[in-house]
Amino acid sequence: MNKPVGHGVNKAIDSIQERLTSYACDLNYDGLSPEAIRAAKVRVIDVLGALIGGFFGEPCRVTRNLAAQMPDPDGATVIGTRMKTTLDMAAFVNATTARYSEMIDSYHWPGSSHGHAGETVTPVLAAAEHAQVGGREFITSVVLTYEVFCRVSDVFHNPGFDSTNFGCLSTAVAAGKLLGLSPNKLSHCISMAVVPNIILKQVRKDRLSMFKAVASGQAGRAGVFAAMLARAGMEGPHLPFEGKAGWCEHVARKRFSLNTLGGNGTAFKILDTQIKIRPSEGNAISCILAAEKVAPLKNIKEVKQVTVEVPKYAKEAVGTGENPWNPHSKEDADYSAPYVVAVTLMDGTVTPRSYNDAHLSNPELRALMQKIEVVENEEFTKAYERLPQEHRTRVTVVTRSGERLVGKAGGDQDDMAVPKSDAQIEGKFRGLAEDVLGAKRVNTILDRLWHLEELGNVAEIPSAFVLD
Repeated sequence: MNKPVGHGVNKAIDSIQERLTSYACDLNYDGLSPEAIRAAKVRVIDVLGALIGGFFGEPCRVTRNLAAQMPDPDGATVIGTRMKTTLDMAAFVNATTARYSEMIDSYHWPGSSHGHAGETVTPVLAAAEHAQVGGREFITSVVLTYEVFCRVSDVFHNPGFDSTNFGCLSTAVAAGKLLGLSPNKLSHCISMAVVPNIILKQVRKDRLSMFKAVASGQAGRAGVFAAMLARAGMEGPHLPFEGKAGWCEHVARKRFSLNTLGGNGTAFKILDTQIKIRPSEGNAISCILAAEKVAPLKNIKEVKQVTVEVPKYAKEAVGTGENPWNPHSKEDADYSAPYVVAVTLMDGTVTPRSYNDAHLSNPELRALMQKIEVVENEEFTKAYERLPQEHRTRVTVVTRSGERLVGKAGGDQDDMAVPKSDAQIEGKFRGLAEDVLGAKRVNTILDRLWHLEELGNVAEIPSAFVLD
């Protein structure tokens, strides 16, 4: 794959590039399991609901204003509007908007680098709309992008680089397939996604900014743009993964293989991502659920101490350092166990409105956060690291009078690791969308998306989400 033409042809083959190319070209709807097809529809519903939930966020507004300067009637739709922009800009705006609400699914497979494969759904939808394909082709590409994202996450262990890099690659593979690229052009597409687009983990370190969501948009845009370049005839660098200065050497820092991919009896990875039922970083959700068991408290000022027991990874992700106790932004707050527990104890739960300025600047909330400690529970760590995975948390509130209130979460139907029912998926979507779309339109949208495989042209999907 990706061989230069002319004298002295280098016959070296990049096995990872070749594997991804052949897998993408061979995958078709008939090769998908019924479980994978349903999972794809669930995640499309879930991500589009998250997009509506994040539509009015500041970074989403900024990206829409930018897209308005680049109209393209032959491109793709900025979902939520009637605006059509260039294909790559539509991918950028829609992925940013879907990611902003912190409601898309998470991948927490033990030993993986985790990540949010759902951030690729709207860029893939943009490519599908642009290519005027049907629901079956779109479903196939959603399963494909999840497969690539999660399998790469499983073998990638360099903490200096962000998981959105997997999104760039997987979007490129799926978008290239949707644009009808030949195997040779798809190979170049993969190279042009991998070599020039590296996102550092700094987007999720120290004080967080609105770029946390934009990183997903940037990854989606780069992946789609690589497919556009390949379609136009551009060739990518040779040996993008396995070359002397390739991705394996400098980013992954090791050689790896992708021999195991879904299909032919192997389960698809889309089945392993976990649906969120609260708006926060995935490891903080069980903290919210546990706190809900004792919330809302009648008198916050009577709280003496709150102990939040979590798995090791949750402590590292949302309960370590200064930021969780002193968030400066919505992005800091939804990555903070002390913040979401404090909000839950005061309000009863966490909603997208829990991250508004009124909450962030609430002195009573800030005072309560300082009484919260986050500690590792080794038994919870073991439950997190085994399969089937469990997200366990225990919240213990001690009042000045000595009363102890204990809330526990994990291992039940609300556990993130437990597949969600159709009713739960619909309930989440309605909660995010009905206020702006209305119940009647939401009913129509849900019916269409549950029967996505019957859709003749997925271009019908974006038009259903216009916010008047």
